[in-house]
Amino acid sequence: MENGAADAKDPSGFLSEILGAPVTVKLNSGVVYKGELQSVDGYMNIALEDTKEYVDGKLRRNYGDAFVRGNNGNIPISSSL
Repeated sequence: MENGAADAKDPSGFLSEILGAPVTVKLNSGVVYKGELQSVDGYMNIALEDTKEYVDGKLRRNYGDAFVRGNNGNIPISSSL
């Protein structure tokens, strides 16, 4: 297929490839979490370690571990890889 559909990746497959990497997760609410990706499941639930929460661009809290439920809407994730 010339349109790139054959090259498309399953998002959970991609996330499994970057386990252990630093990632940024932005929720629909605008809250941003930055931490090390520990796990992701088929429902796009995400576990992060050494997590920092940012609201309006300012650090609000530090968490050891954090769990982001996949039903929080669109969860764009960026990795620094």
